[in-house]
Amino acid sequence: MTTQNLLLELFVEELPPKALNKLGLAFASLLADGLKAQGLAALDAKVCDFASPRRLAVHVAGVLAQAPAKAVVQKLMPVAVGLDATGLATPALLKKLHSLGAHANAVAELQRAMDGKSEVLLLARKEAGVSLAEGLQKALDETLAKLPIPKVMSYQLERDCEFPGWSTVSFVRPAHGLMALHGADVIAVKALGLTSGNVTEGHRFEASLSPVRIAHADDYADTLLRDGAVIANFSARRLAMVNLLSGAAEKLGPGYQVLMDDALLNEVTGLVERPNVMVCSFDEEFLDVPQECLILTMQANQKYFPLLDGAGKLTSRFLVVSNISPADPSAVIGGNERVVRPRLADAQFFFNQDRKKTLESRVEGLSKVVYHNKLGSQGERMARVRSIACSIAQQLGDAALVASVDTAARLAKTDLLTDMVGEFPELQGTMGAYYARHDGLGDAIATAIEDHYKPRFAGDALPRNMVGLVLALADKLETLVGMFGIGNLPTGDKDPFALRRHALGVVRMLMDRSLQITVRQLIEFGHAAFMNGLIAPKDELRPKLELFFQERIVGLLESEGHPFANVSAVLASPDLASWGEIRARLAAVRAFAALPESAALAAANKRIGNILKKAAAVDAHVSPVLLKEPAEMALYSAMQAVLPRAQALFEGGDYTGSLQALAALRAPVDAFFDGVMVNAEEIDLRLNRQGLLKSLFEAMNRVADLSRLAT
Repeated sequence: MTTQNLLLELFVEELPPKALNKLGLAFASLLADGLKAQGLAALDAKVCDFASPRRLAVHVAGVLAQAPAKAVVQKLMPVAVGLDATGLATPALLKKLHSLGAHANAVAELQRAMDGKSEVLLLARKEAGVSLAEGLQKALDETLAKLPIPKVMSYQLERDCEFPGWSTVSFVRPAHGLMALHGADVIAVKALGLTSGNVTEGHRFEASLSPVRIAHADDYADTLLRDGAVIANFSARRLAMVNLLSGAAEKLGPGYQVLMDDALLNEVTGLVERPNVMVCSFDEEFLDVPQECLILTMQANQKYFPLLDGAGKLTSRFLVVSNISPADPSAVIGGNERVVRPRLADAQFFFNQDRKKTLESRVEGLSKVVYHNKLGSQGERMARVRSIACSIAQQLGDAALVASVDTAARLAKTDLLTDMVGEFPELQGTMGAYYARHDGLGDAIATAIEDHYKPRFAGDALPRNMVGLVLALADKLETLVGMFGIGNLPTGDKDPFALRRHALGVVRMLMDRSLQITVRQLIEFGHAAFMNGLIAPKDELRPKLELFFQERIVGLLESEGHPFANVSAVLASPDLASWGEIRARLAAVRAFAALPESAALAAANKRIGNILKKAAAVDAHVSPVLLKEPAEMALYSAMQAVLPRAQALFEGGDYTGSLQALAALRAPVDAFFDGVMVNAEEIDLRLNRQGLLKSLFEAMNRVADLSRLAT
């Protein structure tokens, strides 16, 4: 069968820019999947998506005018109902066949099959394939119903209605045009009160033709660019904009860098149909304001792209992406410069006003800010964070660290009461650091205040100094213990308090900075900071939190490529004192697993564990005089030679060497199980052999629980 490429476009009013890329991708994939499911397009058919501020479109290669016929087998009815005692068709069967368009002589071709306990009649036949018009209509209807629309609009149709305004349509934005081309032929489909054709609209102001007529499905993008001044493909338009931004920066001179945030690039790509970049500037006096404030003002409020110098400092120039390309851009440039000035002036005013009060003077105001209706005010939360932070500092450092941590914890949340953070909540912590330096609190405390929210997301940097690290741990622990303590646990994909992110942050800090403190100690410190009765009892809370942390560790390490069995083995080791050792132990387990002796030793370890579980409390003690069998003597002798060396390597932090030293025990261990009855009838022999195995078991599992590696 011959095929043609298909183009379908829905022309609408301006779509929400932040959702445009997602809508475009979904529109294309859903419609293409609908065609493939009906046999109108191959499963590997090439699909190209288009999305501009005023259109969603898709180009599908190799679409059939009619899907091929397909063989279907349909269950009709039980044999006892369809055939009489002589084997002839009953009226019920004939009626059923007639309704399906089959002749009476098809009775002889019916198949039989068991369906449960009864035998049924089956009709095998060829079913005609769907036509493209019918199949495209179905695919389009399903696509519009499944689109991930952030917020639906309802509007009334005024065209093709007997009573204008009485027919209501719901979609993301009012639709004004529908185009469907199979090659050069228009395919008749309807949607949202529109009938398909072969015309669309181009740029509102710069299109050379209106409407734009598309002669062939394959001409869509080129014709729309030539006659409509629109780059229809989202990715192509974004790339063109990135190139224009980079080119504009290069023309300004060496060292200029454009600050191109991915989210902002996507949003601006959703605002323009054909980008044009212009260079603007603002008064240099505003550069006295922290650059984070100015950058956020320009990006969030104005959708501008700031320019940095070679040292990464903000300059007074910025780039604007316009949707028009006037011969004289001065009016557009001047307008943008006038618009940004009051925004920057507001930031300057907030900064100057905030510095008139010290952070210390704002501490009392935290008691008037509600944190959570069950957990009190920000002032009460600050007191809990201080308590946790000081306990951690006492565990990890000296009196100087405790004093710095206490000061930083007392002031860390005070910038929430500043005008700048009130205007830009994203700057909490950042502005606290600026104001702390202005108050003369020193760089260590200022940096800690800025960093105590870190890591904010997966892959984010950890706090830069010890004060910040302790404060970040305390802040996250207070949230986790408090929310778990009142039953606000994350469920499914819902985690409104970002507890998974907080727990992952704690895991990363403990592992990456090798802190000599356990999660159990952290939970103890966290629970002790809450008033009695405010949250659940510690014994009820601790197992839930420990499991929650362990799930985060497993997820993190599996994402790094570590097998679950290896991770489980390391976490199960009773000698794991610090999570900072986990990666070194995992490397040792990986090296051990590559040894030819590893599988046998892991299996033996699992067997020993099972034996010891069934025995009463076993003391890891061996009396050499009670060793009777040659195999147990040989194992004891080998252990005397190997275990001290393995222990010395373990205590020296050489986990790989410690595990590899144990490989020498494979042969004597195998011989022991082949030639020795552990549970001997003589109680002294039995206890001695169990003690031998207990000594071996403890030595083998110091780095990791090797039984977890057994298959």
